[in-house]
Amino acid sequence: MSLAVTLSRAQEGIAAPQVMVEVHLSGGLPNTHIVGLPEAAVREARDRVRVAIQNTAFEYPSRRVTVNLAPAELPKDGGRFDLAIALGILAAGGQVPREKLDECEFLGELALSGALRGVSGVVPALLRARARGRRVVVPRANAAEAALVADADIRVADNLAEVCGWLRGAHDLAQASPAEAAAEHEPVIGPDLIDVRGQLQARRALEIAATGGHHLLLIGPPGTGKTMLAERLPGIMPPLSESEALESCAVLSVAGQEMDAMHWRRRPFRAPHHTASAVALVGGGSYPRPGEVSLAHHGVLFLDELPEFNRHVLEVLREPMESGQIVISRAARQSTFPAQFQLVAAMNPCPCGYVGDPSQRCQCTPEQIRRYRARISGPLLDRIDLFAEVPRVPLAELAPARGLQCEDSATVRSRVIRARQHALARAGRTNAEISNRELERDCALGPAERKWFEGALERLNLSARAYHRVLRVARTIADLAGGAGTLERTHLAEALQYRRF
Repeated sequence: MSLAVTLSRAQEGIAAPQVMVEVHLSGGLPNTHIVGLPEAAVREARDRVRVAIQNTAFEYPSRRVTVNLAPAELPKDGGRFDLAIALGILAAGGQVPREKLDECEFLGELALSGALRGVSGVVPALLRARARGRRVVVPRANAAEAALVADADIRVADNLAEVCGWLRGAHDLAQASPAEAAAEHEPVIGPDLIDVRGQLQARRALEIAATGGHHLLLIGPPGTGKTMLAERLPGIMPPLSESEALESCAVLSVAGQEMDAMHWRRRPFRAPHHTASAVALVGGGSYPRPGEVSLAHHGVLFLDELPEFNRHVLEVLREPMESGQIVISRAARQSTFPAQFQLVAAMNPCPCGYVGDPSQRCQCTPEQIRRYRARISGPLLDRIDLFAEVPRVPLAELAPARGLQCEDSATVRSRVIRARQHALARAGRTNAEISNRELERDCALGPAERKWFEGALERLNLSARAYHRVLRVARTIADLAGGAGTLERTHLAEALQYRRF
């Protein structure tokens, strides 16, 4: 029989649809055709595969070779199908047995020598193959990220000859050893909160943001520690669960970026420059790739000097901040990437940065200040839960011996984990993610507190969205105070003070 079928996986967003590689050998002039909507890199596989087979001491068929990548309507790109195509050709020619082909999936690009090169998007493909109960063969270059997918039969190989020998039963392929899960209370790695002197209000806002998953805007003069605070937020957040970590790794894998397999459950922290374009921020391109909002999935997206970003670029954040995903549509395809990030932004209060500073160095006119702040739209500000002032710290407080003794990240994180457990036990998600119906259920107010709260909202002229966001922040403050079922006036008052801009 001159027909063989092997299995592989395509890359479509963070999905990995299955692709059947059908190879048929027939009479006629020696030629190779690849059909099934292949892009340029896939069409070029015929030359890579032919030379790789010859250099591996196998015989390339002197017949007409037709390779069909099904389903035909799914675009295929990259070199990820090389290994599956080569094995299909060898199996159709009777040079390797077909017994194991039905239960395996193959990913990998072939070098002309027959060596296997790593490909992007391996983690999503492994997750889908694990769900189908299939064994997967990947290049050794992808072994570290493949090992993150537990309870899966994943084999690694260096070259085509190794895979063929394994199919013949001559030897076994090494398995990707499972990665060790990070401990929930592992030591904090990275910048520590103890380095920040003073700024008690900003530290408190940072703790609330870490507990409830709230968006945060830090406002203050230059050099007061806004960036220091933002960089220390991942260190006080709980470690990623296994499912969250795999989702973050899947995005990194699709983007072709390296991941730290030793600390794969750490929260991602992305800090794009203010010259970044909208495509760089949310993703895109002819072959859609994830942007910064997706690379920050389950982590922190830090935008320093917020008003310096192009206003059009900032506006693209509004939808993913609400939906937790980004949909990129092109004429030929549509890709969906997760974007459940926590926004932390920093800005100066005016163009020179010193309005309200005790030094009285500000020379900006009210009109200049108004235009500067108007670079950030009202709808975007309305989606931010916490506004925290970061004033200039007196020099006396900066000296370690004379300043206040501040808590380190490990101490704060232990409180954050305990408080977040209240929210997870109550609703199964963070307070920033609960629906309005769940919010009304979990944020019970007494008659006196409700009357006072409604009066405060009217005086502040807050929108309906802001009303719900204040309640979510108050719920987080109550969780930090011990998880009380009923919100008190102190919780509401503290949440309201973080709405000042």
